[in-house]
Amino acid sequence: MSLIKVEKQDKIAIVTIDNPPMNTLSPGVIEGLNDAFTSLNMDDDVLCIIITGAGEKAFMAGGDIKGFPQRIGNPNLVPGFLKTHETLNKIDFSPKPTIAVINGYALGGGCELALTCDIRITEEQALLGVPESTLGLLPGGGGTQRLPRLIGEAKAKELMFTGQHINAEEALRVGLVNSVVPKGNGLEAGLKLAKRITCNSPVAIKNIKKAVDEGLELPFDQAIKREAELFQELFLTEDVKEGVQAFLEKRKPQFIGK
Repeated sequence: MSLIKVEKQDKIAIVTIDNPPMNTLSPGVIEGLNDAFTSLNMDDDVLCIIITGAGEKAFMAGGDIKGFPQRIGNPNLVPGFLKTHETLNKIDFSPKPTIAVINGYALGGGCELALTCDIRITEEQALLGVPESTLGLLPGGGGTQRLPRLIGEAKAKELMFTGQHINAEEALRVGLVNSVVPKGNGLEAGLKLAKRITCNSPVAIKNIKKAVDEGLELPFDQAIKREAELFQELFLTEDVKEGVQAFLEKRKPQFIGK
């Protein structure tokens, strides 16, 4: 049985983690996510990707702790950890906009999975956190790097040092999520946002994501130069011709993604 379900509708892919009861980040889930994003990242018919969890309890309630005892004392775990990073990076560096719909617990690896997405929508009942320190560990799915970049060093360290869970409203306040919606409305909100995104030029969206992601890793003067290069690229596309002409003609543009 596949632990990852992929559904497509209106140029939007919905990736659902279905690993009951709590959608833990098991080896099978990692493999399924890797396969799904290998395919979706290359699929020209998909312009936006949503990730969510099956059921009402959890988006993803962390790693598969039942498998941890076999790892204790093993000095050769790094290659396996890097394999997990390859999958998470495939999501983080997807050329498509990604939206995490957090419909329950998003703890440990679940929170780290959400951090790989461009945008996070959470339902009001959700709890988020990186509690690895309570197990004598650290967030090993990129959390020590992605969380400070998103919410700042001090708050990220507080959450990691204490291992505390925070509710949806606090997650919104500290900038961990973009919006909070009522229980059961997460996927609807995610689809609504995805449809707004897919109305715009796919090549423009792709270059915006490149400009932001690459620029954050560069000194400011180099980042501005990279922005200019990506801006120039767009002036050579059919989409910019259509977008400008539609504006002048006061009509809705029909972008083709080229």
